[in-house]
Amino acid sequence: MKENVKVKEKYNMPLTVLLIIVGVFTVGFPLYMTVVIAFKSPSEMTNSIAGILSLPKSWSLANFAEAMEVTDFWHSLFNSIFITGVTVGLAIVLHSMIGYVLGRSKAQNKGYNFIYLYIVSGMFVPFAILMMPLVKQTAQIGLDNVAGVILCYVVFYMPMNVLLYSGYLTNIPIALEEAARVDGASTWKTYWSVIFPIMKPMHATVAVLTALGTWNDVMTPLVILGGSDVTTLPLAQMTFQTQFGTNYNLAFASYLLALLPILIFYLICQKQILNGVVNGAVK
Repeated sequence: MKENVKVKEKYNMPLTVLLIIVGVFTVGFPLYMTVVIAFKSPSEMTNSIAGILSLPKSWSLANFAEAMEVTDFWHSLFNSIFITGVTVGLAIVLHSMIGYVLGRSKAQNKGYNFIYLYIVSGMFVPFAILMMPLVKQTAQIGLDNVAGVILCYVVFYMPMNVLLYSGYLTNIPIALEEAARVDGASTWKTYWSVIFPIMKPMHATVAVLTALGTWNDVMTPLVILGGSDVTTLPLAQMTFQTQFGTNYNLAFASYLLALLPILIFYLICQKQILNGVVNGAVK
């Protein structure tokens, strides 16, 4: 019998430590600045580097209370949660079905393969090209409202999500579907009873990626909902920026408030994300 040979893995420790330090600094320093400035009073903000980086003299929640009042926080929060929640739900249902059909059919049918490539190519179209035609079209057909914003998000994230779902399907044996059909299940029944539950890790991945993009986006609501009373959190936070300057204390406090819901959502889904991304990348 052959003895198990242990392969010694080599690590470049100096480079690894350097990358860790750079990563911690890149993420930690902006977060530190956000927290410190959010708790400072405007009088503590000086032009010196030491004044900006120093800790607050007194940790007060006054900035958070004022930011919530200025941005009509609860109304904006409800709009953001509603738009993000509906978008994520529609994306999981519609994009998973499209990804299933194209993922199973593109290898055998050139027509489906063309449709797949056509949809995925949408990832390379910048929003700046679509912005002006989008504003005009949504206004003409009466979709310059929340429904129009949700519809745009569902279309915008379809290329990426279809790519992920189609890639993830390669890890699901087609024998499972064949066994279901032998038992008399239709394609519709097979998908919802067999395939859809198996794709749970990818559902979590798509949910988080779509939610992050929708929650933080400001351009789509700005061009479609501009002039209306409906505001999302990113739109409401623009009130802190004027032609004369920016109220950084209130702005950073508002950013932290907007960060909490999406951070909680990410923490709930994080166990499924890595598995979904890795498996979805396999083609």
